[in-house]
Amino acid sequence: MTIPNSAREYFLPKLDTYDNLVIRTKEVARPRANEVLVKVRAVSLQYRDLVIAKGDYPIGGSEVVPCSDMAGEIVEVGSDVKGWKAGDRVCANFSTDHIHGDPTAETLKTSLGGQSPGVLTEYRTFPAHSLVSIPSHLSYQEASTLPCAALTAYNALHGPVPVKAGDYVLVLGTGGVSIFGLQLALASGAVVIATSSSDEKLKVASKLGAKHVINYNRTPNWDEEILKITNNRGVDHVIEVGGQGSLPKSINAARYGGYLHLIGFLAQGESDTATLVLSAIRKAVSLRGILIGSVAQYVIFLPIFRAKHKKADHPVRFVDMNRLLSANPEVTRPVVDKVFPFEEAKQAYAYLASQAHVGKVVIKVSKD
Repeated sequence: MTIPNSAREYFLPKLDTYDNLVIRTKEVARPRANEVLVKVRAVSLQYRDLVIAKGDYPIGGSEVVPCSDMAGEIVEVGSDVKGWKAGDRVCANFSTDHIHGDPTAETLKTSLGGQSPGVLTEYRTFPAHSLVSIPSHLSYQEASTLPCAALTAYNALHGPVPVKAGDYVLVLGTGGVSIFGLQLALASGAVVIATSSSDEKLKVASKLGAKHVINYNRTPNWDEEILKITNNRGVDHVIEVGGQGSLPKSINAARYGGYLHLIGFLAQGESDTATLVLSAIRKAVSLRGILIGSVAQYVIFLPIFRAKHKKADHPVRFVDMNRLLSANPEVTRPVVDKVFPFEEAKQAYAYLASQAHVGKVVIKVSKD
């Protein structure tokens, strides 16, 4: 493949709206010894991308290149790179230096599209250790949804206390993380309850395998309905994307000793902190903040690293998630709601902001 000297990328010269997105031309950087150059094929959008564009999220500098989630093709490898070659299909991890174990302040500085330059660009270099192979059955557009939404859901359900067959899993809404949570829970043998304000979206959730669906506009006390469904036991895991607006009901809907995985802050409304604390204590629930997951790429390439870290506490690994996806290809196939061409990135942002989507919104970067 011929590598061009220049390529296009988006950047945000000002942070207050995604309407500020501008395309510019940049020089294509060649990889350093430990890097690879990737032709970006597809990028998927996150709610975080909207928040960054508005200026409501900490970033690492001005004129940020947005977006964190990509899938692409390696076109050149650095002289010291082992295990990768031109033509390999890859995703980059959300934080490129989060290789193994828990996140740290240092790994967070490498978070794409915010603390470090993002992936809404035609070509980008990445540290070789940040990459994970794309499952062979997925397209670039499908694979671009994996680094944030899929791995976040996987971290929630396969972290310190993994979901098991027969567990009840509650997913709030039908956005990217929630849909992946639904799919990964089903692949693990769990029973899924899904909520939404839209009957049409709930039909999609049912088609994907949710056993119970609840329209929270028509059933405002949806937590009580969930207790009825579970014979007053409550659910084992909650994919909690609402935040303060939904957390009190999520706690009530959980079983004693259940697990609430705190991921987002989408729901409207306020909660009294004292009441939340008392509710969490009364139900003995575990509240766990979720911050994507690690690569553990060295677990494949470096046996010494594997031996050194074999006792690490429950590493949540991109490579492990991809094994689960490959083992359950139909149940876990990413739900891509709509694909926009590169030139229509603003329209893609607007569609995400409208919340009309189910699953993921993707931007097709390359034309071939």
